[in-house]
Amino acid sequence: MGKGWHIRKEGGTLMLFRHAPPRFDISASAAFPVVHPLTLAHQIRQDLWRLLQTVRGFSPVIQVSEASDALHVQAGGRALPPIGRHLEIQIAELLSSDRHRTRWLRFAERRAWV
Repeated sequence: MGKGWHIRKEGGTLMLFRHAPPRFDISASAAFPVVHPLTLAHQIRQDLWRLLQTVRGFSPVIQVSEASDALHVQAGGRALPPIGRHLEIQIAELLSSDRHRTRWLRFAERRAWV
């Protein structure tokens, strides 16, 4: 974890963010199989930053909530106006990308057993 990242755990929910308080000006959600939640959050955060680093004022926020047989991920974060709807579409496409999901899950599965 890089310097300055905050991890908040409350019940079955984990949040990874840089600036407090965390907020979702833009976001999208997806379901994932149960793996190591913090590792999954970091993997998604890295690719989300790569995707949106040129967006003015963008700061990633990842929330991972545990359900009985899945993880619910909300990915997005802070951004300064104007905020276009196309950004949420890009986040949703990232979360549904087979190539990214395969890599994230492979890495997070390994960490789940460590």
